[in-house]
Formats: sequence, structure tokens, C-alpha cells
Amino acid sequence: MTATSLEPLSEPRRARRSIALVFGVHGAVGGTFVTRIPWIQDRLDLSPGQLGLALVMPAIGSSLAMPLAGRVVHRYGGRAAVRGLLSLWCLALTLPALAPSLPALCAVLLVYGATAGTADVAMNAQGVEIEQRLGRSVMSGLHGMWSAGGLVASGFGILAAHLALDARLQLAVTALVLLALAQPVCLGLPDLRSPEESEAPPRFALPPRSSLVIGLVGFCAVFGEGASMDWSGVYLKDVTGASATVAAASYTAFAFTMAVSRLAGDAVVRRLGAVRTSRLSGAVATLGGVLVVAADTPALAVPGFALIGIGVAVIVPLAFAAAGRIGSNPSQAIAGVATVTYTSGLIAPAVIGALAQATSLTVSFGLVTLLALALLLSAGALRRAEPNSAGENVTGLPPENASGKNLSTI
Repeated sequence: MTATSLEPLSEPRRARRSIALVFGVHGAVGGTFVTRIPWIQDRLDLSPGQLGLALVMPAIGSSLAMPLAGRVVHRYGGRAAVRGLLSLWCLALTLPALAPSLPALCAVLLVYGATAGTADVAMNAQGVEIEQRLGRSVMSGLHGMWSAGGLVASGFGILAAHLALDARLQLAVTALVLLALAQPVCLGLPDLRSPEESEAPPRFALPPRSSLVIGLVGFCAVFGEGASMDWSGVYLKDVTGASATVAAASYTAFAFTMAVSRLAGDAVVRRLGAVRTSRLSGAVATLGGVLVVAADTPALAVPGFALIGIGVAVIVPLAFAAAGRIGSNPSQAIAGVATVTYTSGLIAPAVIGALAQATSLTVSFGLVTLLALALLLSAGALRRAEPNSAGENVTGLPPENASGKNLSTI
């Protein structure tokens, strides 16, 4: 898709609402799965190492499949691609609980990750296109909806676990509910398509080099996110002597902080612009990292992790928005950025653990702090994320009225 091929959005409010709900459904699938991982581990009698191996598979599946998404979007159009790929992602939720062994679990989690990654690329490409047509930042809020969907779904998952419901039944019912919800939601998306004369992208292609710098910025942010989510509880318990309750609550608190920051992020981007927002984010995340490294009590570490969450929250949405303005195939560039950033999420927990084993957790989060500082220094790479940075207004009207309507209240 290219912005120059698009007709003005006839129903901009509906388009934004629909893509926001798509992000929410996508997040709900992931949020449901993570709450039943302990059930799957118990059913298959997996050791921590075996479970860790299995949980690497979704990231590998995503990374391998993401480059295919551009071809799907080009061939079928944005609406049909999102609808089809999101439907597959919902159905894939049923697979992990059905796996009878570790090898089978690894195989189904590869499929699970592949459907997640391709749907992720397609919906982010659609989000970028809608943002361009609106002429104002919406990507941070969309990712906030993803986080909110995950949090709401995880709440239902926790309730199901508390009631000792069989995960096979719970995941199947949840998958069907989310699949049913996805159909009318996706019908509200605009049918964004590539120009007929444009060349189809290859079935599998390496990301364009122009997206790699943007991807590296996202890499730094996702590294801090993954490290904090997976290791904050351990850090609070082992380094600051926090109680088991405080340590266990750290993930939920961090995820909540991320969701709120993303939902509020678009207003900040509209006021400050993408580059200044990124610099401010890097500064906040760096301050958070310093507090964590210096912490010897939970009272210092908890605000530190909260600041890291606030600081990295909007970086990935801005990275996708910037990538969507590269070249004639936004899906391919977004896939490139997604591959680089999600690789960071794959390796971050392992790197933190290895460095902590060799030195200490405090030193490990010194690395997180340095990568947060890199966000501050590399903010200029996200300049393309400005809604009008590439001059995509093709209607001849001011960006805030590109569809012929007043979009200020959307």
C-alpha cells in the first residue's frame, strides 16, 4: 500500500475505532495464553528449561513469518489481510493446550507465533495508513489498546485458573469468542489497497536497510521492556529484599504503566512531535534505569521500573509509524522493524540472566540503562513518525480535514 493510492477515509471515526478494537483483540489473545502457561507446564510435566525452550518458539515463528505479511497485504488488501490473519491468530490460541508432548508444543508454538507476527504486521500497516489519512498521531493509542486487551484478557485467564477450569476448554471458548468479535470489527476497516500498477513484493524479502536504524531504536526499547517484565520481580526480591507479594505484583504494575502511557502517548506526540517525545522518553527511561541500579529498597526500585515502563512505552508505536513511511510498501518496512524489535524481546531475558550469572542483576540493569540512554541519543531516527513528515496528504486539504470532515474530535 502507498498513501498516494488511497481515497479519503469516508468514515474516519469508524476507521479509528475499528483498528483500535483490532489491536485490542490481538492483545487479548496473547494475554489469555500467558495466564495458562502454568497449566500447560503442569500437564506436560515440563522443567523450567524445557518450558523456556518452548516459549522461545513463538518469537522464532514470528520472526520467520513477518516478512511474508507484505505479500499478503499487497495481494488481498489491508482489510481482508487483517481479517484473515487476525482470525488465524485467534484460532491458534486453541493449539498450545492440546499439545501432547514437548516437541508438539514447540511445533504448535511456532505456528502460534507465525500467525501472531503476520497479523501484527498487517494491523500495524493498516494503523499507519489510517494515521496518515487522519493527519494526527494515533499509533501509541493503538498499542495502548493492545496492552489493555492483554490486561483484560489476563484477568479472565487468572479467574479461570483460580476456578481450576481445564485450559483446553477455556482457550477454545475464548478463541471462538475473540474470533466472532474480530469479524464485525474488521469489517469496519477501510479497504486500503496498493495501486494496480505497483509491483508485488517478493514472497520473502529481507527488510529494507532504511528500516534497520529505526528497528535498532525499537530494539533498545523492547530490550528494556522485556528485561523489566521478566526480571523486575526477581530484582525486587533478590536485590532489594521485597516481599513475595510485592515481587509478584511487579509484572502487573509494569504492564499497567505501559498501557496507560501508550493510551496517553498520542496526546504527547501531537504536542511535542515524534522526535522530542522520543528524547523525553529516553530521558525518563534512563532516569528509571539509574534508580533501579541505585536501589537498595523496593521504595526506590518500584518507581524506577515504572519510569522505565513510561519511557519505553511509545517508542515501538513511533518506530512502526516511522517505518510505515518508508518506500512504496509500508508492510515490508514494518515487518523489518518488527523483526528487529521482537528479536530484542527474544534475547533480552537471556542476556540479562547470563550477565547476572557472570556479575550481578545490578550490572545487568546497568546495560538496560545504557540502552535507554541510546534512545535519548537516537531519537532523530524516528523523525518520519511525524504525521506529515513525508507529505502524505493527498486530498489537497489540511491534514486535520483531509477527509473533508472535522477530525479534531476523533
